[in-house]
Amino acid sequence: MSRRILQLFVGLALYGFGCALTIEAGLGVDPWTVLAEGLSIKTGIGIGWITNILGFLVLLLWIPLRQRPGWGTIANIMLVGTSMQFTLWVIPPVQGFLVQFLVLLAGIVAVAVASGLYIGAHFGPGPRDGLMTGLHRRLGWPIWVCRASVELTVLAAGWMLGGTVGIGTVLFALLIGPLVHLALPLLDSTRRRRAPSGPALSEPMRVE
Repeated sequence: MSRRILQLFVGLALYGFGCALTIEAGLGVDPWTVLAEGLSIKTGIGIGWITNILGFLVLLLWIPLRQRPGWGTIANIMLVGTSMQFTLWVIPPVQGFLVQFLVLLAGIVAVAVASGLYIGAHFGPGPRDGLMTGLHRRLGWPIWVCRASVELTVLAAGWMLGGTVGIGTVLFALLIGPLVHLALPLLDSTRRRRAPSGPALSEPMRVE
């Protein structure tokens, strides 16, 4: 249990760190960060704090969807944006396309590894992922339709508010799925080695 808790906290902190790197790269960010950045521009509140607030508001949408949060869901709301905000305070924006591109890729990889860590800890989904699965269960839509509908709406709203949309947004969309797919089986806390002459000690994790 202590290992899982540590894995959860490290994963959530790393997630915020990775998102902050994509922001400082200045080449475009993921849809939810586009929205947070746009709201930050309009309100003057830090992007990280806006991220925490958005997480709480999304969690409220779970109520009509009859979703139940886990401890990981609550920790996600509290830690991701906080880690992002502190990273933005420490690391300044970078200049020069090559450096920006490398920082962007580092941020995307960090987010993928972080996703494997916190999902693999099995303490519940983040508020945004729970929204997708809740819509899927209540409306019967495929997961990809729910995700695309929500994220395109969020992206458009954030862009109209002044959030950064660019090559980074496209690269994040293309790379994050395959990278998380690679990270999940490596970082799953329930994964066990097979005995030399016996069945597996546990079943592989199922990801909805």
